[in-house]
Amino acid sequence: MAAKTTNATSKTTGTKAKAKRKTIQSTEFSIIAPEAKEVFIAGNFNDWNASEHAMRKFKDGKYTKMLKLKPGRYEYQFIVDGQWWTDPANPDRQPNSFGSENSVIEIGDNVVS
Repeated sequence: MAAKTTNATSKTTGTKAKAKRKTIQSTEFSIIAPEAKEVFIAGNFNDWNASEHAMRKFKDGKYTKMLKLKPGRYEYQFIVDGQWWTDPANPDRQPNSFGSENSVIEIGDNVVS
């Protein structure tokens, strides 16, 4: 699967002197598109904003992006040079209102892979 989840820790502060620790999921999305000029990821985690999350390209043609996502079910697609793509490495799909499909990932409370 092209999405990988790990735990990251951040501090949250309140009115008390002690800081509470809260675990935030870091999920790595990746796609291989060696001929692409630019790749973005969009989903219901960012209101399907096609230009908010640019992905980083590596020499081998792999694009990656780490996103901090709370536990839940997310639908997403990659935007490869302006074309919307499902995740070819993720078989979990959901039909959308445009007659195509979105890739689906579920983030649990204690997912590490």
